[in-house]
Amino acid sequence: MAERTRILLTGWFGFLDGEATAGDVLALERVRDVLLRAGLDHDVAWSPGFRPAGPHLARIRPEDYSHLVFVCGPLHGPQIEELHRRFAHCVRIAVGTSVVDVGGPAVTGFHRVLARDAPDTVPTTDLAARAPALPARPVVGVILTHGQHEYGARRRHERVAEEVTRWLCGRDCARLELETRLDVHDWRLCATPAQLEAVLSRLDLVVTDRLHGMVLALRAGVPVVAVDPVEGGAKVTAQAHACGWPALVPAERLDEAALDHWWHWCGTSGRDLAREIGAGFRRDAAPDAADGLLQALAPDPAD
Repeated sequence: MAERTRILLTGWFGFLDGEATAGDVLALERVRDVLLRAGLDHDVAWSPGFRPAGPHLARIRPEDYSHLVFVCGPLHGPQIEELHRRFAHCVRIAVGTSVVDVGGPAVTGFHRVLARDAPDTVPTTDLAARAPALPARPVVGVILTHGQHEYGARRRHERVAEEVTRWLCGRDCARLELETRLDVHDWRLCATPAQLEAVLSRLDLVVTDRLHGMVLALRAGVPVVAVDPVEGGAKVTAQAHACGWPALVPAERLDEAALDHWWHWCGTSGRDLAREIGAGFRRDAAPDAADGLLQALAPDPAD
């Protein structure tokens, strides 16, 4: 290519009301990898809703570029047609896209279309499949409650949920919202404890303000950052003490520093302690109220 080649990459992830999917972004990374290996500089135009820092299509000067490359997604609609008009002087290439109407202006406006699928053609592998390998990220189960009105004025559930979820947005992890409530009709919920335990056992960490969120995570041998949503402490605090689990944040001392501290601890020595506690549960090493049930059921000699 000529020395003055300047390439702008965009796609549906670049439109104002477009959305960025994991597949689209990985497809973009595959294209970027090809260009970088070839020593070709390029810019990426993002949707301001996804990457507020930009650069954004609306603020880009088309005359600064010689080539426009549209990555992934279907080729249709007025937004793509507008790209052809705005970047009319550029060589326009679509790569890894789906072609529905081969004669549509969104398709014919490109100089080259390297489709992943199109009528009467053999499909090619989606770009995302060969994107560069990704670093591992922890998978975190999130179990929060907005109930427990029995605690009255001591309830801090809404504030706890707001602060915890805002903090989680800043953590580089895969978040999985979970619920301890069982339901045999709602496919989004587990129908049995075994189903929930199957999910928990595959996690790296649990963040919860629920007693059973903490207990079930530890039962699965998974470390947990527990927050007691009741001012002054209530059943979450009591259960953390009963289980010997230190990663507990009281509602009145909830802040990012406390959450960060226990996050890092859970990722190191907390893993071993969680496995040890879970093994103790399975060995019946932890006393519970059922241990005294038979004695309570026995007739009182004084009666």
